[in-house]
Order: sequence, then C-alpha cells, then structure tokens
Amino acid sequence: MTPPSRPGSRRKTPWSAIWMFAAAGLAVLALSGGVGTTARSLFLAGADEVDPIIAGSNLDDLPQLMRGNIPVVTSSRFYDLPRREKPPRMCEMPEDYFDKLDLGRDESPGYTRRNEYVRRFQPRRGFLNERELRAAKVAWLYFEKFTQEGTGLANSVGNYPSTTLWDTASYVAGAVAAYEFCLIEKPEFDRRMTQLFTTLKTLDLFRNEMPNKVYHTRTGEKVDYTNKPGEIGFSALDIGRMMVWMRIVKNRYPHLGNTIDAVLLKWDFSNIITEEGLLFGAYVDEDTGETRYAQEGRLGYEEYAAKGFALWGFRPILAHRAEPFLTATIYGVQVPYDGRDPRIFHSQNYVVTESYLQDGLELGFDLPHDDHTPDWLSSDGWRAEFADRIYEVQEQRWRHTGFMTARSEHNVKGPPYFTYDTIFSDGYPWNTVTPRGDYTPDHAAVAAKAALGLWALWDTDYTDVLYDAIIELYDPETGMYEGLYERGQGRVEIFTANNNGIILTALLYKLQGKILTPYTGETEVWYTAFRDQDIRVRRNYPDPPQREDWLPALRHSTQQKVEF
Repeated sequence: MTPPSRPGSRRKTPWSAIWMFAAAGLAVLALSGGVGTTARSLFLAGADEVDPIIAGSNLDDLPQLMRGNIPVVTSSRFYDLPRREKPPRMCEMPEDYFDKLDLGRDESPGYTRRNEYVRRFQPRRGFLNERELRAAKVAWLYFEKFTQEGTGLANSVGNYPSTTLWDTASYVAGAVAAYEFCLIEKPEFDRRMTQLFTTLKTLDLFRNEMPNKVYHTRTGEKVDYTNKPGEIGFSALDIGRMMVWMRIVKNRYPHLGNTIDAVLLKWDFSNIITEEGLLFGAYVDEDTGETRYAQEGRLGYEEYAAKGFALWGFRPILAHRAEPFLTATIYGVQVPYDGRDPRIFHSQNYVVTESYLQDGLELGFDLPHDDHTPDWLSSDGWRAEFADRIYEVQEQRWRHTGFMTARSEHNVKGPPYFTYDTIFSDGYPWNTVTPRGDYTPDHAAVAAKAALGLWALWDTDYTDVLYDAIIELYDPETGMYEGLYERGQGRVEIFTANNNGIILTALLYKLQGKILTPYTGETEVWYTAFRDQDIRVRRNYPDPPQREDWLPALRHSTQQKVEF
C-alpha cells in the first residue's frame, strides 16, 4: 500500500536527482572560476611591487653558487674608460710606433688627488739597438742551455739542477721576452710554457698545501737547500712572484689560461694569507717536525708579492701597506726601510733594488686593478715615489765617491754562494752581508740585473754609465754574468736564471713598457671551478674582485707634506 502524500508535496523521480546534481556542479565551477579570476587580477596588479632575485645579485641567498660568473671589476670597467692595449711584438711593430706614444713628458711630477704619482724621471722606450738585442739573445741562451728536457724546469744557477718558484718565474719572464723579441716563435713558446705549467701542476706540494721552497729540476722532486730529497716549507714571496708572471702570461696569451688555472687550483691558500691580508710562509720545526707558519716579507718585497696575490682576487691589505717603516738619510735622500725589529721578528730588513725594479718593470708601479692609466702615471703612487728614492741615493753615492752603484742581492762563486748587497741594513748604509749576517765587503758588486733595470726605468746620464759597464758583460755560449765586483776583482763569474730573466725583462720594458697587459675575457676557470663543492671555502679561493675589493691607493705619513 502506498502511503498518502503530504499536502503540497510531489513525488521525486531518479531523473530529477541527476539534474539537480549537475546544476550544483555547474554552480561550484562558476564560483571557483570567479574566485580564480579575481585572485589572478589581484596577483597581476601587485606584480610590479615584487623585487626579482637575479643569481649573483645582492639579493641572492646563494652567493657561492653563481659568484664565479660575475666579471672582475677593473678600473676601465668601473670608470667606463678604454683598456690599455697589448703592444705588438718587435718584428710586428711599425717603424713609427714610438712616435705616437704618450710618454707624459709635459706632466708635472708629484701626487694627484687619487694618490697616483707622476715620476720625476722618464723611463727609456724604443726599439732595441744592436748591443741590446745581442744581450737579449745571450740572456735567452742561458735558458736554452739550462732548461731540463724532461720537466721543463730551468736551473736556478748554471748546471746545478735545483730551482725555486722565484727563479721559475724568472724563466717565464725570459720566455715571454724571447717571444716578444721574436727570438722564438709561437710553437716553441707554447711548447715550453705548456710543459712547464704541466710540470708545476704535478709537483708534490709541501704537505698538500703549496709548492715546496726548492725542487730538483731533473726529477721534479721536493728537495732541501742541499738538493737532497725532503720538504722544508713554502715561501709566500716566491709564490707571489710566480703569481705575477702567471697572470702576465694568462693575460697576454689567453690560449694558455686554462693550463695556468689548473696549476693554481691544485694549491691550498688557507694558511698563506690571513683575513687581515698578511702573507705567511711555512717551515718545518727542527725539533718536532711540525709545520710552523710565520709572517713573511719586508718593505719592498712584501708589497710586490702582495700584488701577485691581488692579481688573482685575494685581498692582501696589510701586506701592501708600507707601515711600519722608518727612513735613513743617506746623501740627503730619505731611504725607506722596514721598521720591524729584527731581534723580535727574526728577519732582516734588507734595502735592495730588485723588488722596486720588478714592481716598475712588470707592474708599472700600478695597483692590480688598474688597466687603463697611461705608463707615465703610477696608480700605486707611493711605490713609484719610494723607487725614485732608491734610484737617487745610488746615483748620489756614485757622484760623491765614484763607486758605480746598483745594489741587489746576488750569487757569488764559492762560499757563501749568496750575498745581500744592500743600500741599507742593520743600521749601516752600503752593508754587504751573508745570509748569516757576516760582513763581506769584498762581495759588493754592481749587479747586472739591477744596473739594466735602473737603466730601463730611469733615463739619466748615470744609468748610461751603468749600461756601458754591463751591456756586454757576457759569455757568448752561456749567458750574462752576475755583475762586476765593486773593488776591482773583475766579473762575478756565475750565471743565474734570476739575473738573465730580469735583464730580459728590463729590455722588454724598453720595447713595450709595463709588461702586465689587461685581461680581455669575462669569466675565468679560476673563479668558476668547484662552485658545487666546499673546496673553494676550504682552500680559501676568492670570488671575482669587485670595486670594494681593490687595494687602496695610499700615501704615507712621511709623504703628506712633501712638495715636488
């Protein structure tokens, strides 16, 4: 029996339920569509208020991930000025090349508002004459004779199969000069440099950190100073010089860049430079055999080596400062010397010519980021001004005493084998001492590398005298002699990589000016490698330097009131 229906009601069928379910679904879709349209319009309306985050920007929360892709900021990029151009090789130079150079002869000497410095002395520029080209060929002959076929390493001293990174840098300098003088061509240059840097990459490092102080040139093994197997530490100064020449080669010849980067990416920089920007060397404690680290470098060499590190993105702020320094007045010239007490710091404060020459010849007395100023303007002003003093006091000694003077450390034949022939040390001017501190005035000499370096950077009557004394001081089958003894004993009859390398550098400066040329790429493997690993942090690899990372252009206390 069917129950009676309530008044006003109607019985529902299955089809009516289906239709009601469909209508409800359509209503829900309409409502959600309206909400979505409203939300989208609100999102688009506020899109202009959102700051996008670009990888490598200041808002990037992963700075190590993309930092290597940011270009290095140099002075030309920051000031939007043309970069210096790499000069042509000697055999490719037009005859009127030097007629078009701006040598700044009409510029007033002194400091600029940016602490740049216009030197009071002009350098020498021009083609090599017959005597100079012959000296270049003979100096290069040293490296042809004493480079080991198996490793590509050159002996530091003649036939003795041992070398340091300092002397290896001198070999690189010699090869660059030989190529630019057209004494060798690209296949030979590339062969030598590729073999050398491949060997450097495979060298066994001092305790897996940095290159040992000394290596056997035939075997590439770590050795001590007697050339016997062993490890003795690493030198921040030697490594800094090598880094200068690695940067020179990479900038001039980009096709060798990856080979050079591969060498540096084997090294661990975690202990060689501090956060404050001091350089530390390492040695082995004789009693315990443990590794000891000690601040390395004194006024002259320390700042030069610091620039080598800065050229690869490090910030050696304190190592680049002159302080603490004092001055000694010699023949009316205030000669700067390192103010740290040797009795406390256990390192002598030798004032010699070489470190200032290398800064001028290789780096133009410029700051590492400077790739646009002309050769006559030194952006690292105090270094140029100190170098002028180092030159002037040696000229004054010659004028007062008649002794030709071009003082630098140099090798000697027989014990003690090495001499610090100084302008000032241990409280005495013109002090010649052994590494142990023994006074050896008979070893005082006109160093050939110092004489030719002074001649290249200071175009004066006095350096003409030095030039005539040195330019033909050679063995035609071996290389340039180390120098002339000051007291009339004749030649310093020994041949070294450092002497011949610096002589080639001085001659190259005459031809091309500042030897470091600008880097022309955007990114480098040195900055992009290992971005997905923590090895960059552990080994203290730097990011591409920006404006805030530049070494400052300083003027020191004794220079504030000096008038030029």
